[in-house]
Amino acid sequence: MNLKFLETFVWVARLQSFSLTAEKMFSTQAAISSRIASLEEELGLRLFVRDSRGVSLTLEGLKVLDYAEQMLEVQRALKYSLDNTNPQQGLVRIGVMDTVIHTWLSPLMSTLMQTFPAVEIEITADAARNLCDQLQKGYLDIVFQTDLIRHESVRNLELAHYPMHWIAASNSIYARPYASLAEMASERIITFVKNSRPHQDVLNLLHAHGIGTPRVSCVNSVSAMTRLIRDGFGIGALPAALVAKPLASGELIQLEPGTRLPQLDVVASWRAGVGLELIESIVDMSRQVVSQYAADVGPLRMVPAPGLNNRRTLE
Repeated sequence: MNLKFLETFVWVARLQSFSLTAEKMFSTQAAISSRIASLEEELGLRLFVRDSRGVSLTLEGLKVLDYAEQMLEVQRALKYSLDNTNPQQGLVRIGVMDTVIHTWLSPLMSTLMQTFPAVEIEITADAARNLCDQLQKGYLDIVFQTDLIRHESVRNLELAHYPMHWIAASNSIYARPYASLAEMASERIITFVKNSRPHQDVLNLLHAHGIGTPRVSCVNSVSAMTRLIRDGFGIGALPAALVAKPLASGELIQLEPGTRLPQLDVVASWRAGVGLELIESIVDMSRQVVSQYAADVGPLRMVPAPGLNNRRTLE
């Protein structure tokens, strides 16, 4: 039995798409279809159902998937046992939201490159919603973003929570006491990209307090957002971890209108399965890096998720 055909079958089952599998395996859709057809002919059964909703496994296909993954694992283990002197190689495509980039991405990359010097790393920065979509389509291997991804082949690990604060420039007109959230919301509020989790949390909070038409400016870059806040263009709704230095120097201050913002969660999401052990290693690495980073900056900046050191993985 051709192991390449089995690998192709496993990726079609994971991605639920012939076209995405072709991209993943640097092949053509026709070649992928041909491999699956040959495998179905050899086994004498139908592996996939194709309809308007996409591609799904038959009952026989589900049985074959279990054995196929075992066979590929044996092949991987055999290759490793014959030549375990070569360093881990390959390409890892990592997706990150802006908040991660400006906090603990650098220590993660440093640790990753020291541990796996021969691994090629591709970084994609985007909003959480787009990162989730790219992971499910197979364009990314692991993403660090805000939401749990409910998909049968995706695993999730809650990493940390960023306390969110109202932030203003200390020399601006916004640096004053506010009797209520409603009073503060009469000013311009600057926060993350439209429809992101922080943006929705801000709108929901204001709506819950009867504030129906706030002036909220959405910015798709943390650097641009913090620049606007520091230059006095509005009141920021963002994690204090992103502006730790200007807060410490007194350039920025935290406002206390009596109503706190919901925390910003960070979740690692990745595809699990045979041949993806490197991804699992990076997830473990991110857990350790986040724990250390949180210890360094303190609970006012970032709090590790409960049970992080025990690795609580959510299917």
